[in-house]
Amino acid sequence: MDALTLAVPSGRLFSDAVALLRRLGWLETMPDGRSLVVDGAAGFRMIITKPADVLTLVEHGAADAGITGKDILLEQERDVYELVDLAFGRCRGVVAMPPAVGEDLWGRPSLLRVATKYPRIASRYFAAQQRAVEVIELHGSVELAPRVGLADAILDVVMTGTTLRANRLVEVAEVFRSSARLVVNRVSLRTKAAAVRRIVGQMKGAEAR
Repeated sequence: MDALTLAVPSGRLFSDAVALLRRLGWLETMPDGRSLVVDGAAGFRMIITKPADVLTLVEHGAADAGITGKDILLEQERDVYELVDLAFGRCRGVVAMPPAVGEDLWGRPSLLRVATKYPRIASRYFAAQQRAVEVIELHGSVELAPRVGLADAILDVVMTGTTLRANRLVEVAEVFRSSARLVVNRVSLRTKAAAVRRIVGQMKGAEAR
């Protein structure tokens, strides 16, 4: 079987991704937390990288395939094949605002300042809504932006809504839904077809159970 290199994101998807790979027999042991390249069964290799870098590695062929969130796929719009919804890491992308601001601004055509880690998604969404916005890109605690006067609203992912409530924000619109996805490099889909078919088939089977 052709050797296969898979990019896996650190962070919230990592534990579920590793558990899936071990369950399917691609990884024999749990990564020790120090190595960023882990060798598995039958020539399989896993690269552990930042979530924002998974698609770069796959698109340019440094990895044959990768596990990433649908939110990252929507934001980066990379030239890769999305093949399997892995059904873990589920979350939603929402617009949220302080209640008083939401009542005053959301229903009116005033310019809205929106802080987000997803500037492309935000720009596309508000353009489709024909809403004038100033998109402010942040990479830290986006929920703080309205409290410190940086923005009127945020666009961010939520799982339970606890963080929104803790920061006195209420959801006013759902923009997208996300879960972990298996993506594949376009060249690897042809040159390593047997290995790709095997991991795709196993992951589809795991998702169906």
